[in-house]
Amino acid sequence: MEQPVTVGRATRSPGAESEAPEALMDLGDLVGESLTARVTLDEQGRVTGWNTGAERLLGYAARQMTGRRAADLLAEPIPVRGGPPTLAGLPRWNGDVALRHQDGRKVTVRVLAHHRAPGTGAPAWLLLSALTRGQPRPALDESLVSWSFAQSPCCALAIYDTRLRLRRANEGMERAMALTEEEMLGLRVSEIVDNEAGERAERNMARVLRTGEPQYEENYLRAPGETREHAWSVFESALRDAEGTIRGICLAAHDMTEQSWARKRLQLIAEAGRRIGSTLDVTRTAQELTDVTVPDLADFVSVDLLAALDDTPEPRAQALPADGPLLLRRVALRSVTPGAPEAIVAPGEVDSYPEGSAPYESLRAGRATLHEVTDTALTAWLAHDPVRAERIRAFGIHSVMTVPLVARGTTLGVVFFVRHRNPDTFRHDDLVLAGELAARAAVSIDNARRYTRERATAVTLQRSLLPQRLPRQAAVEVASRYLPAGGHAGVGGDWFDVIPLSGARVALVVGDVVGHGLHASATMGRLRTAVRTLADIDLPCDELLTHLDDLVARLSVEEEGEEGVEPFGDVGATCLYAVYDPVSRRCCFARAGHPAPAVVSPDGSVELTEIPAAPPLGVGSLPYEATEVVLPEGSLLVLYTNGLIEDRDRDRDLDAGVHRLRESLARPAPSLDALCDTVLADLLPQRPADDVALLVARTRALDASQVATWAVPDDPSAVAQTRKDVVAQLERWGLSDAVFVTELVVSELVTNAIRHAQPPIQLRLIHDNTLICEVSDGGNTAPHLRRARTYDEGGRGLLLVAQLTGRWGTRQGAWGKTIWAEQTISLQ
Repeated sequence: MEQPVTVGRATRSPGAESEAPEALMDLGDLVGESLTARVTLDEQGRVTGWNTGAERLLGYAARQMTGRRAADLLAEPIPVRGGPPTLAGLPRWNGDVALRHQDGRKVTVRVLAHHRAPGTGAPAWLLLSALTRGQPRPALDESLVSWSFAQSPCCALAIYDTRLRLRRANEGMERAMALTEEEMLGLRVSEIVDNEAGERAERNMARVLRTGEPQYEENYLRAPGETREHAWSVFESALRDAEGTIRGICLAAHDMTEQSWARKRLQLIAEAGRRIGSTLDVTRTAQELTDVTVPDLADFVSVDLLAALDDTPEPRAQALPADGPLLLRRVALRSVTPGAPEAIVAPGEVDSYPEGSAPYESLRAGRATLHEVTDTALTAWLAHDPVRAERIRAFGIHSVMTVPLVARGTTLGVVFFVRHRNPDTFRHDDLVLAGELAARAAVSIDNARRYTRERATAVTLQRSLLPQRLPRQAAVEVASRYLPAGGHAGVGGDWFDVIPLSGARVALVVGDVVGHGLHASATMGRLRTAVRTLADIDLPCDELLTHLDDLVARLSVEEEGEEGVEPFGDVGATCLYAVYDPVSRRCCFARAGHPAPAVVSPDGSVELTEIPAAPPLGVGSLPYEATEVVLPEGSLLVLYTNGLIEDRDRDRDLDAGVHRLRESLARPAPSLDALCDTVLADLLPQRPADDVALLVARTRALDASQVATWAVPDDPSAVAQTRKDVVAQLERWGLSDAVFVTELVVSELVTNAIRHAQPPIQLRLIHDNTLICEVSDGGNTAPHLRRARTYDEGGRGLLLVAQLTGRWGTRQGAWGKTIWAEQTISLQ
């Protein structure tokens, strides 16, 4: 019979020591090495090891067997199920083997054979046979079974009879229920555990009696006197007699609390990775941290950032102030209690924390701290903060963690974790988890701060590049809107412009640069400047886009070839360019990869202008084509970027967006500004995914009485008559004050046309907010200002025109050119 092992004055079973066994006794002496026959073989089946147990079993000494074939010991072939022996292919084999003893008798033994994998350095085969197998079982076996039930370290065990009344309970069950076996004897499980878990277990036990099949469930219980809830895996199985009749139920409950908490922590970390940082908004990111951790980790959580970050582009690596208290601005909070009444500081407010306070010391140490409200450090701080101390007492707050928010070596703030409803105090594992979650949130908050700073810079740049106010002109009444993108997209390169042209005409422009951020805004500024420059020389719509296409292509080449600068990607843009003439009511359109404009007729009907499609700027594969339409006075021209009609987040296609735009434009609006607001409200979400530029223009038409035209003969003598005609027209318009200047301008421009150009020559006066004088001829040579020398007889005419008028210029037409000059007139 095996003897118990005595340690000090306690008697314990072998292997139960917490200390290493070799510190107490030799392992070989403990296990009785000779009680097992152990033989090792190589791959060829030759004996390489032979212990004293093998010698006792077969009578051969180790020196007699080493190097011999083990097969020589077989009295009969080894039986292998399924066919002849193929032991070399088996990882393990067990069975009865007939062996020949040294004295010649046959010995049948039970053998367990392990086949080792090649390359391990160990013998290929290990053969084992217990010499004690055939001996009668000692009486101690029954005691071991009884002791194992009572003292099982693996689970809480209880045995119920077929009336579901408790008959036995081990020490683990007594601890779990906080009752002794005697106190539970004869009770049902639903009477021992007076809650839903007890009733569910009893229903499962009844099902075991009815079906004989084992049942499994998980539940959470808090034993009387314990502050922490335990997670249990509960198995109910039938106990049968030799005939298979169910005589009782065994209930085994495994305490899975640590595994359950570990699983919850992993789930919380995974949830945090999914939810925290879903946007590039500081407040939203901080709120996501509180949403994830309440109530799973804490009953109240707040995120407080350094107030110094409000005015500092880059936070200091050292978070603590040189002197004075620590100022923190509350960004987000969440509580299990509606309204978060336990909060001292509301979101957006700044609170002061003195030296010695929990957040101050946490940031000073640069690590998370864990406190109970009875800790000396916490009570010393609260002694000087009676309001906070009273709030802690009122809500029963008992445990607090403060965790610094640190990203890229820079401290951003601190997170407070508080428990008052959950009776469990924070433990070290909770502190580690809070640190992990705070570290993830800190990176997201820092990313959001950096994005917000860059976005603010890009918005400032973009708004400075857009028109600060729309210029005054007579052709159209305009209203505009620009909305930067929300969310991750960032500021893009959308722009619009209104450019006054000669002859009372106006150019309307809307464009969109590919991409987002500072680079897109800067590119937009270059393209807007280029459009204004090309418009100033009065290029036709299609020619202007062709020149702009060349510019975008050159920008792409320049970026690709610039050394030491990381490329931003291909430069690309779309653009719609329109020129409206209030005299003829004609509007010329050309587009480069841009959505077609909408035209709202005075009767309220909405149509899209059919303009030939063309690739975006920078592709340069096809020429651009212009379309000209006649618009009734009072028509609305609606130009926009694709962010207005596209919504990638809601998978809205262009056709659906255009349909909604037409519906919105068809509704009457009291003003153009009101119409812009209505369109944006109808078509855009609260946070648009792309920039939006919208330009709405109501056309005007100049009456025939405001325009006077004369055909001028190609004869110098016609100049005098032309002056007389102009003076008479000005008198009819009531512009007597403009006669002197206009006479000089007309005389100079008509004389130059007769002398240096080709017929036909035409003079046109346009009277609106300004007085415009235009002289057209059949020549293509444009005049230039030059500085005349002292004795030169000519060369001073255009200089006089430039000095006497507000602006002047020349534009090329299909059949010649036009020289124009514009005067500002005082309205009586």
